[in-house]
Amino acid sequence: MTRKLFGTDGVRGRANSYPLVVPTVVSLASAVGQYFNRDKQRHRVVIGKDTRRSCYMLENALAAGFTAAGMDVFALGPIPTPAVGRLTHSMQADLGVMISASHNPHYDNGIKFFGPDGYKLDDAAEAEIEALMQQAIPPVDALKIGRVDRLNDAGGRYVEYAKTTVADRGRLTGLKVVLDCANGAAYRVAPTVLWELGAEVIPMGINPNGYNINEGCGSTQPDLAAIAVLENKADIGICLDGDADRIVIIDETGTVVDGDQLMALLAEKWAETQQLRHNTLVATVMSNLGLERHMTDRGIKLQRTPVGDRYVVEVMRKNGYNLGGEQSGHIVMTDYATTGDGLVAALQVLSLLQESGRPASELTRVFETVPQILENVSFLEGITPLENPIVVEAIREGEARLGTKGRLLVRKSGTEPLIRVMGECEDSALLQSVVTDIAQSISQLR
Repeated sequence: MTRKLFGTDGVRGRANSYPLVVPTVVSLASAVGQYFNRDKQRHRVVIGKDTRRSCYMLENALAAGFTAAGMDVFALGPIPTPAVGRLTHSMQADLGVMISASHNPHYDNGIKFFGPDGYKLDDAAEAEIEALMQQAIPPVDALKIGRVDRLNDAGGRYVEYAKTTVADRGRLTGLKVVLDCANGAAYRVAPTVLWELGAEVIPMGINPNGYNINEGCGSTQPDLAAIAVLENKADIGICLDGDADRIVIIDETGTVVDGDQLMALLAEKWAETQQLRHNTLVATVMSNLGLERHMTDRGIKLQRTPVGDRYVVEVMRKNGYNLGGEQSGHIVMTDYATTGDGLVAALQVLSLLQESGRPASELTRVFETVPQILENVSFLEGITPLENPIVVEAIREGEARLGTKGRLLVRKSGTEPLIRVMGECEDSALLQSVVTDIAQSISQLR
C-alpha cells in the first residue's frame, strides 16, 4: 500500500487548507481510532501540541474523531514532541499524537502519530490508515463513545524525566546559558529544567502568542540568540525549534554549531565510555562528508539513511544502535527518548561542557567540514521538477563535473513545496557553480 496523505513526518500542510481541514482531520482520527481499537477494552490516546493558533482547531477535531471511535483522550497542552512519545508509553496509551509543524511558520501545521511503544508509526501503518479513510467507518455505539480529560501535570512529568538523564553527572551550577525556546512547545519546560539543574538561564522565545512560533528565533534563525550570548558573556547558547525535537548550539564566540558536530561530540565520548552500541553512529545522506571521514578516523562506523529522523530511528531500532540524528539538529538517543529530543541533547552537551572545563568553542569544534552548499528552490503546484528533462540533465551534468571530488544530493522536501539542492566539494568555486546551475534549472520552470 502507498501513502498520499502522510509525508516524511506525519501529515503536514497549511492550517485550514487540505488536508488540515476539520472534516479531513476528524476522518483521519476516526481511521486511526479504527486501526488501534481492535478489541473490547478501553483505549486511550494522548494529544500534545505546540503553540500555533491552529492547534486548538486541530486538537478539537482530533478529539472528536477519536472519541467517536471509542477512544478516551488525554489532552497534554503545549509540550515537546519527545514528551509525547515518552508519555504515550509511560501512560500505557494505545496512541500518541503531536500537533506541530516543527520549524515551519505559524500558518503551517502537522500531525505526528506515535504507537504504544512511543515510537512514530512506520510507513506500513500509515498506508493502512489511509486505506481505512477510504472506507465507511461505522461509529461506535453511544455507550462506547470516548471522553476527553486534560492531563495538567504532563509538563511536570517531562521535566522530572529530563533531569534524570544527567542526574548521575551532577548539576549545571556555574554555567550561564542563553536558551531560545522559539516561542514554541518547550517555552515552559526547558527553562525550568535548566534552572532546576542549577544553570543561570537567560531565556528567549518564551512568550508565544499563537503567531510568533519560530519567527526570528529558534534553531532555524539563531542570530538573536548568538547576539545574546555575546552581550551576556554566556558560556553557551541553546536554540530549540517549535516542537523542541531539534537543537543547534551557539558557542561563547557566537558561532553556530550544527547537528553534525554535536553527533560527532557525543559519538566520540560515548565510544570512549563504551556507551556507543556497536560502535556506530547513524546519520542521513545530508550529513557532511567531514563527519564521515572523522568517524572513520576514530574507528567509528557511520551508517547513512534517507532524510528524516524517523528513518534514522528505524535503522537504529533494527540494528540496536543508540545514537543518531540529522545535521539539522535532530539528535536521537534511544537510551533516553524515542525520537529527537532537543532538550535532552542539550543536557548531554551541557554536562560535557561542565565536566571538561573547556570553552564551548573547543568542545564542539570536533571535525573540519567539507564545503557544503544547500539551496532550497520553491516550485509551483502541479509541477514535478525532478521529472523535468531540463532538470534531469542539469543534475547529470553537475554529477559529472563533481566526479570523485564531491557529491550531490537533489531531493523534494517532504514537508514543503521545495526542491533541496545539496552539494559538497573541496573546490568551493566548482561547488557553487554546480549548485547554482541546478537551482536555476528548477526555478525557471513555469
